[in-house]
Amino acid sequence: QEIHPVSNQSIKEMPNCRIFPATHFIIPEENKLIALESIEQELKEQLVKFREEEKYAEAQRLEQRVKFDLEMMREMGYCKGIENYSRHLDGRSPGSPPMCLIDYFPEDFLIVVDESHITIPQIHGMIGGDRSRKKNLVEYGWRLPSAFDNRPLTFEEWEDKINYVIFMSATPGSWELKRSEGISAEQIIRPTGLVDPKVEIRPAKNQIDDLLGEINKVVDNNGRVLATTLTKRMSEDISEYYSEIGIKIAYLHSEVDTVERFEILRNLRNGTYDVLVGINLLREGLDLPEVQLVAILDADKLGFLRDTRSLIQTIGRASRNVNGRAILYADRITDAMKAAIDETNRRRNKQIEHNRKNNITPQTIKKNILRSLSEEQELKEKETKRLKKSIDQKLAELSDMDVVIQYLETKMYLAAKELRFEDAAYLRDKITQIKKDYKAKA
Repeated sequence: QEIHPVSNQSIKEMPNCRIFPATHFIIPEENKLIALESIEQELKEQLVKFREEEKYAEAQRLEQRVKFDLEMMREMGYCKGIENYSRHLDGRSPGSPPMCLIDYFPEDFLIVVDESHITIPQIHGMIGGDRSRKKNLVEYGWRLPSAFDNRPLTFEEWEDKINYVIFMSATPGSWELKRSEGISAEQIIRPTGLVDPKVEIRPAKNQIDDLLGEINKVVDNNGRVLATTLTKRMSEDISEYYSEIGIKIAYLHSEVDTVERFEILRNLRNGTYDVLVGINLLREGLDLPEVQLVAILDADKLGFLRDTRSLIQTIGRASRNVNGRAILYADRITDAMKAAIDETNRRRNKQIEHNRKNNITPQTIKKNILRSLSEEQELKEKETKRLKKSIDQKLAELSDMDVVIQYLETKMYLAAKELRFEDAAYLRDKITQIKKDYKAKA
């Protein structure tokens, strides 16, 4: 039967249904027996190796661990960490690629790789990170060597599986450009008419004091400022210095968790902070229309945080505001700076020309500031209290139990339809309690 998740009432009869297993590694009994024999054989080989190397503690640890897992799989059909035996369960040969979602797609599938200049290197690095983590587990007898085959695809394996791909990035990497063989489409023109920010180069000698003056100008214009530095220590020092002289500033760093990061960005938008300082966190995915100035300190220092791609991405954080501009503090113009400025100006000029031809006046993006998680919870609690109060008032007005039940059920189904499951559950319990009380009185 199909049953309503809130009321537990039967919706319809079903001739059959599919129930998916709790783990992916569910195989026929005969295949399981073959896999268990294969695991036992690998265990014997690894134990011989450890004992020849006089690693008796590792041998004992591995034997105890694997035999326990084998017993669990025989009796229960699974064990904790069963994925580490996936090569045996799949019947794969050592070193062969694992099955993945891509294998289920038809031949003409399309992959869209967003922020490809970041995503492609991550695909490159996945196998190295996975192997590095498991190396110690295998060396010290926590896992069999076959655990290495429970892994992500290597980049070459991933490349062999893909067919049609769209790489999306404001700063595509060299691999994407080479692989696309010069076929590219630029999406530079913005419907809002906003142009890329003006880029200015200033000496790095007095960059802290100069930036302070620019911050005051932007704050007077009800804007916000992003400042990027090269080191965590410098970010902390700048944040402390500006805070002491009355600037509302926050420091965004790698130790800030996702929820706190959201709160900091939200507080920047609503004016709790006027300045946000960070290292490499003010780039892709930040959509902050209030930001009127991006300041890049020590822009002429060589490194991955100051290469052409990073500079273009960071400068672009000021392109959501009609007054957006960027200041690069440097004592010389590096090749990366020149390339970034030239590309920004090229895009800027293309948008300006489009605006002129179509009589478009640039307008700052209007984007609602989302409520914080605490505000969402507080609002939810208020709505629940309001619902309970209105229900109690309605029940006081009604005397017929059937009418009461019908009224509450209508409210319950409406709440479930609007995905307000906590309210729906409250109403369900209320109905159950009323029926129970009525039976007790009868």
